[in-house]
Amino acid sequence: MIVQKYTFIIILKENSVNLKGVKLKIFGSKINFMGKEGLKFNSRTIHGGQELEKGYGAVMPPIYQTSTFAQVAPGEHKGYVYARSANPTRTALENSLASIENGKYGLAFASGLAAIDAIMKLFNPGDEILSNYDLYGGAFRLFKHIFEKYGLVFCFIDMQDARSIENHITKNTKLIWMETPTNPMLNILDIKAITKIAKEHKLLVAVDNTFASPYLQTPLDLGADIVMHSATKYLGGHSDTVVGGIVVKDKGLADKLYFIQNTSGAICGPMDSFLVLRGIKTLHVRMQRHCENGKAIALFLKQHDQVEEVYWPGLTDHPNHEIAKNQMKDFGAMLSFVPKGGNYNKAIEIIKKLSLFTLAESLGGVESLVGHPASMSHGSIPKKEREKIGIKDALIRISVGIEDVQDLITDLENALS
Repeated sequence: MIVQKYTFIIILKENSVNLKGVKLKIFGSKINFMGKEGLKFNSRTIHGGQELEKGYGAVMPPIYQTSTFAQVAPGEHKGYVYARSANPTRTALENSLASIENGKYGLAFASGLAAIDAIMKLFNPGDEILSNYDLYGGAFRLFKHIFEKYGLVFCFIDMQDARSIENHITKNTKLIWMETPTNPMLNILDIKAITKIAKEHKLLVAVDNTFASPYLQTPLDLGADIVMHSATKYLGGHSDTVVGGIVVKDKGLADKLYFIQNTSGAICGPMDSFLVLRGIKTLHVRMQRHCENGKAIALFLKQHDQVEEVYWPGLTDHPNHEIAKNQMKDFGAMLSFVPKGGNYNKAIEIIKKLSLFTLAESLGGVESLVGHPASMSHGSIPKKEREKIGIKDALIRISVGIEDVQDLITDLENALS
């Protein structure tokens, strides 16, 4: 255990206390935080899984920009041999990921899709994966156009009613894959109920936690086996790097995933690891503002006479609002809406009028972004399939940033009016 040193400053009113003869032993006191994992979430984003750098006591883990490490003798080293297998900066990030998700083992990858790719490599030809039908277009593309070629079978279903999942489980089913909230329809899936069904059938459960972040929900605590992140988004938080992450509790599963990570080599570099680790340290304060702004924007759009539909789990008329209330700390800052009488042209017209919201792929950064799912994030899904799950050509998705919320509302008002 690392012993932290704390310096305390005490300010006293004159003559109020006589400290003569009292020997204070505060500096250098041993503070036991149960290995730092007993800390509350807001503290774990900063300290969880972290140690002071041994060489010079650097507070932030250094960027170990090296491909290889010197060995004392063949097979005799200081824990690191080659940077594809492990790098101290990446290790610091992986430990942080494990801590904030209440897991035991974290793995960092070159992107969120690289992390999903590694999870799919746990399975064999003929194995079946059940997935929610309204998922990120890149994941759909990876499943349908890459892994189906190698014999994996994917069944895309509506998981909003957990009980209906059992109708699709077969003897070949090995994994339930889900996003919640979903992208871009913001549907909520009941993680606890779905994992209960999965355990009865001895299936693994993986949850893409990108939209929520561990600030809002921790799927491992609800029974999931694997949590995946596009750490590019809320964890990094500044739109300046691309990284993926996986967290698990089971050592056997972690060993299999590490073997895939090391063998396939889709790891993130030390600079990217450093940037996401830095982002995690402010995750809690950013998410608080994201959620505050998200709520204000959702309520503004809900009452606007030029808006037909608003999709945000914090609205009381959201189909699974009660489930969201139970499994999430707050409702997040991702939302989608359809303008009144909307069609493709109307949506594009509104998007073009926005000035503070930037038209761009991605989400979860400090800046507000706007996207058109049908032609951007979900363009790889056939139109017929998109429309079946509610992704209309008029649908607009926004990632609410941490700017002054009145400026964001003014921008939307100008575009809608």
